[in-house]
Amino acid sequence: MDFGAQAGTVGRPGPEHLQPTPGALEILKTLRAQGQPCAWLEELPETVSTPLAAPLDDWIVCAPRPAAKWPAPDACWLALMALNVPQLDGCVLISGDPRLLQSGLNAGLWTIGLASCGPLCGLSPAQWQALSDAKREQRRAQATLKLYALGVHSVIDHLGELESCLADIALRRSKGEKP
Repeated sequence: MDFGAQAGTVGRPGPEHLQPTPGALEILKTLRAQGQPCAWLEELPETVSTPLAAPLDDWIVCAPRPAAKWPAPDACWLALMALNVPQLDGCVLISGDPRLLQSGLNAGLWTIGLASCGPLCGLSPAQWQALSDAKREQRRAQATLKLYALGVHSVIDHLGELESCLADIALRRSKGEKP
């Protein structure tokens, strides 16, 4: 899951960028309650990742950093090994970062793109809310098109839509669809 999406969008992130992706803590609590293992994949400097990881406690596995950078699949495979996942079937990568999503695709994972957060929009939640509805819709549409062009399996605006998206992927899997 792309937990700190905004932190990687600027050279020197300020406090407004060192915030979890909106809805991340809530969905992580839900997934944890359901017994779903989760890993955090990131390429952020430690000065950025440490404050983002503070509220996570032991909820989530921070995946080891591989030698090969995204979009190589190594980070995804290392995360799955850290979670002791026995098979790829049903594993999902959620991110707004095209490079990480490509890594997930290269690893053979289902992928869900986040359209309204991450590098494609490049705005903090406060900056996003300050946009007019028309500007938000324009940025959302551009990001959605780029994510689908990349080849992701689903695109959602924000993590609040994740549960229905995961249900859709489960339905697709039940019909024999593979990533």
